Amino acid sequence: MIQINLLPFRAARKTENIRRQISLFFLSILLVGLILGAVFVNQANKARNLTRKVNEIQQKVDAKKKVAQKVDKLKKQLNILNQKTKVIAKLDKNRKDPLILLDTMSDLVIPNRMWFESLVARGNTVVIKGKALDNKTTADFMKSVERSPLFSSVSLKVVKGKKLKSFEVTCKKAGKKTAAKGKAKK
Repeated sequence: MIQINLLPFRAARKTENIRRQISLFFLSILLVGLILGAVFVNQANKARNLTRKVNEIQQKVDAKKKVAQKVDKLKKQLNILNQKTKVIAKLDKNRKDPLILLDTMSDLVIPNRMWFESLVARGNTVVIKGKALDNKTTADFMKSVERSPLFSSVSLKVVKGKKLKSFEVTCKKAGKKTAAKGKAKK
């Protein structure tokens, strides 16, 4: 019988299998390394792009903040101008009131019998201080003030003196509608 020694063939086959497995192992590690490297590079590019976009958006936000600050500044200036305009309109509306008051008072004075020392108007209250020759003149003056459409209530506070009577009359201004109606009746 012929005998064939298969041991070296099996050993060679075994070493060949081991080499093949080691080669597959290293190739697998190399392939996994390449895949991980590609994923890392891809993620790094995405992160770089996102960082660039964030910087661009931050620059836009900073530019918008500057514009918003300018708008706020302009709004404040506009509010100040509106307030000044309202004050001017109010002053313009009320500028004739003292003139009307003085004109009315000069019409109500009893000539050669009385005169004013002071006339103070604060809000709706008018305080008139003056001198008269007698009490009847003061009473006549108060009656004419009461009849005036410019005033709604009149009160005498002080009358003193022997020859010349010092007086102080306090009265309330009537509403503008009431004063306008009284002027229309004249």
